[in-house]
Amino acid sequence: MLERTASRVREFLSGRPADDRIGVFVDGPNVFRDEFDVDLDDVRAVVEEDARIVVARTYLDEHATPGLIQAVEARGFEVVITSGDVDVKLAVDATECVTDGSIDRLAIVSRDTDFKPVLETANARGVETLAIAPGEFGRSDALGNAAQESRVL
Repeated sequence: MLERTASRVREFLSGRPADDRIGVFVDGPNVFRDEFDVDLDDVRAVVEEDARIVVARTYLDEHATPGLIQAVEARGFEVVITSGDVDVKLAVDATECVTDGSIDRLAIVSRDTDFKPVLETANARGVETLAIAPGEFGRSDALGNAAQESRVL
């Protein structure tokens, strides 16, 4: 408790969070599309402005190419491959991190409204939320509105 208070004092004095832990969850099939030019280094830069990344995962389906998997891993993101809809696995994993207290902030990188309940759960538990859209085209206003902060790459 004392350590957390000291962290908040340092944050206040410096204008930046000292020790906040953020989990970044990337909806691969929804983000890595021809119409978007998404670079995971840009995602990392956006979230590291505010916190220290403790979870960085990109969810892909079974159709992901070896080149994509290798590129994601080279950027320091854990790759999670699912045989079905990636949304369910991502939502369950993100909610688990919120409820087990392993993160102070949650970033969802997607255009998909399906993650709105995850953001609402995080908000209700006092976890700060960030929705990152890969572009203006097809961006989910509902997802952005459910998050405390919204950014577009």
